[in-house]
Amino acid sequence: MKGIDARKADHIEICLNERIEPGYNYWNDVRLIHDALPEVDYSEIDTTSNVLGRELEFPFIVTAITGGFKGAEKINANIAKACADLGIGMGTGSERAGIDGVDENSYRIIRDYDVPLVIGNIGAPQLIEQGRKRAYGKMDIEKAMELIDADYIALHLNFLQEVVQPEGDTNAKGCLDAIKRVASDYPTIVKETGAGISMSTISKLEGYGIRAVDLAGMGGTSFSAVELYRARNENDAIRTRIGETFFDWGIPTPVALECADTKLPLIASGGVRTGLDVARAIAMGATCVGAANLVLAEAMESAEAVKEKLTIIKEELKAAMLLTGSANIKELSTKRYVLLGQTEQWIGGMKKWM
Repeated sequence: MKGIDARKADHIEICLNERIEPGYNYWNDVRLIHDALPEVDYSEIDTTSNVLGRELEFPFIVTAITGGFKGAEKINANIAKACADLGIGMGTGSERAGIDGVDENSYRIIRDYDVPLVIGNIGAPQLIEQGRKRAYGKMDIEKAMELIDADYIALHLNFLQEVVQPEGDTNAKGCLDAIKRVASDYPTIVKETGAGISMSTISKLEGYGIRAVDLAGMGGTSFSAVELYRARNENDAIRTRIGETFFDWGIPTPVALECADTKLPLIASGGVRTGLDVARAIAMGATCVGAANLVLAEAMESAEAVKEKLTIIKEELKAAMLLTGSANIKELSTKRYVLLGQTEQWIGGMKKWM
């Protein structure tokens, strides 16, 4: 089996060069209602937003991408600089490598930049014993937060990825109690990694001290797809087949967002490609919106390239706000929308058993 640094390098290479998205754009099924007479001055539109106690210039987080291998330091530095310049949030990739002492500088580099909201990242599967692998405890959580001077720790739920990954951790028994223990001591976000979170799962988390939920739904990067390419390269026929079968497994992000009846702040990530998608998510009830693969190619290039891409996202958001008559994010959050296509069908099916 490959080491964790080689695995992380594989992930980046695959995300840049292979088809890793299911194909259907669920966000395009969400249509905001056009206001032909908006009575809003574009130059005065206020995109600032308080997200988890931090003031952001617009409600956006570059969510978990990478860390822990040669090349990750450049990626994280470019993202961190862009996020600091634009006043938005940043989450790092899984810090498992850094906790285990692999290329800690690829994470620590984030501390060199004044990012207003920084989110650490540990897999929920690592909080419980996985065969002979020990369970992470308080010292590990503290190291993860210290590495990047994190404001929050995200515990990611990635069992779709783990079941396809040749070296995956597939014991899920005890994760809920482990999450509760972490949330009692640290500011904690629970996030998926591309398969979405249902309302029934959110209900399990309510009352446990969780600060927010990142829905990270199906529609963007499929880690089933990412791992199937790795399994194929290792001639693992079983994992390859599982990856192919579950390529488009999960709950689309707009569906998860529409069905989430909770007071917990919701981060809508998964398949977000434009500032219009950001506006759609805010109108549907998201506190903040996130994306990762959206800026990966730019992060390989420079901080300026990342900043340019994210500036376009912000300007598209402002355009959507003008066209819906929204002078600020609070007003945008009240705007009406129509659901069409497969998203409407999904929601109809979900609500039958809610």
